[in-house]
Amino acid sequence: MDLDQVQARVDAYIGQFQEGYFEPMTLVVRLTEELGELAREINHHYGEKPKKKDEPEGDIALELGDLLFVITCLANRLDLNLASAFDAVMHKFETRDKDRWTRISPADRPDEP
Repeated sequence: MDLDQVQARVDAYIGQFQEGYFEPMTLVVRLTEELGELAREINHHYGEKPKKKDEPEGDIALELGDLLFVITCLANRLDLNLASAFDAVMHKFETRDKDRWTRISPADRPDEP
């Protein structure tokens, strides 16, 4: 599924409710909330704070999915195209930051799956 399809699918989902999209500020607050949930899972898996024994196991992939959903809602609410935004960001990294990091030589790259 490409980003245009993601945006269309979220729009179709939200479009079935009278309330529609939340206001942009509310979506940013929701984004912050979801990022906190992702941070908690990362901390439990890779950080120094283990889960309590009675806490259910979390899912990092689902937390990333929640972030993607809210980001998509915000983009749709603001009538922004995520594919275009992503292309612009990649262009920035591929030009402005092209020499910022030490490149891996082709011989040192791991095999592609």
